Amino acid sequence: MKKLLLALTTFAVLATGCSTGTSAPADQPGGQAAGQEGADKKRIALILPEKIGVNPFFQQMDEGAKKAAQELGAEVKTIESTDHGAIEENLRVAVAENYDLIITSSFTSEDALKKVATENPDRNFAIIDTVVDLPNVRSVTFREQEAAYLVGAAAGLATKTNKVGMVVALDIPQLKKWTVGFEEGLKATNPKAELMVNYVGSFTDPAKAKELALLQASKGADFINGAAAVGDLGVFEAAKEKGFFTAGQDVDRTTIDPEHIVLSQLKGTDAAAYETVKNFVEGTFKPGVVAYGLKEKGVGVTYVTHESKTPLNAFIGQEVVDKVKAISDEIVAGTRQVPDKF
Repeated sequence: MKKLLLALTTFAVLATGCSTGTSAPADQPGGQAAGQEGADKKRIALILPEKIGVNPFFQQMDEGAKKAAQELGAEVKTIESTDHGAIEENLRVAVAENYDLIITSSFTSEDALKKVATENPDRNFAIIDTVVDLPNVRSVTFREQEAAYLVGAAAGLATKTNKVGMVVALDIPQLKKWTVGFEEGLKATNPKAELMVNYVGSFTDPAKAKELALLQASKGADFINGAAAVGDLGVFEAAKEKGFFTAGQDVDRTTIDPEHIVLSQLKGTDAAAYETVKNFVEGTFKPGVVAYGLKEKGVGVTYVTHESKTPLNAFIGQEVVDKVKAISDEIVAGTRQVPDKF
């Protein structure tokens, strides 16, 4: 979902403000590896559409790129945009500073990248979590619908009221991967379950998200899936106050409140950034679309595909996890299809 929970989504988050840049020194992650000659070092710019710390989606990306740089002796400079208009400006700065590869992310960066990449056809670009169809751009996407399907399947098996909710950032095509995938998984395991979906109208409004979650809880939903990026924090607050169960996006959110946050839909933006940098440094980087799903371990669900630091909540239980694991295996094997409705 965060963009598309997004985050959330996962998802991609709309941002506001100005732009700043940071780069790691040579002896820190993202800096020059020991013994690596400066002349041989690849220089990579990571242009984020918001400041690090607002959404873990982008923090993971920064960590993955810097990990690859440290291991491979490359240089990564992360430039944070806190204004939508600053994304294009930051892309142009990276071009002017002659970075070998320029990476950005999310649909909020699409227009800016299309403009800058078209004007600089001899430069290499990549964008994570959306598609820009240009001959000098690699587009890294995720099959979020596969992980959303698993969360929906778990909700269908676990619900006691047969009423399930979902609080979503925006009613836009990009988020259909989350909403449709979740609904199809829910109906696959529990055809009698009723799904309530409400849209926040923003990626950054926890108060509104909380209000919608409370509304769904008042109608009997005992599991409400958060797909509202920063708004998920409001869903988590509502769960704690009213005692229903919920799920987070992008990273393992169960650690926040394991009594109520019982699952998390995971997106490996760190792995996507790591592989993009690795491919470029090793000379295997090519433009076009690359997709990460359950098979590639680019998406997943806590307890089902990935371990968690927190104990499994009894609302889900091991029997449900085992059944959902079997469904995940079918998706990986190709015997169960989860189409991309976006």
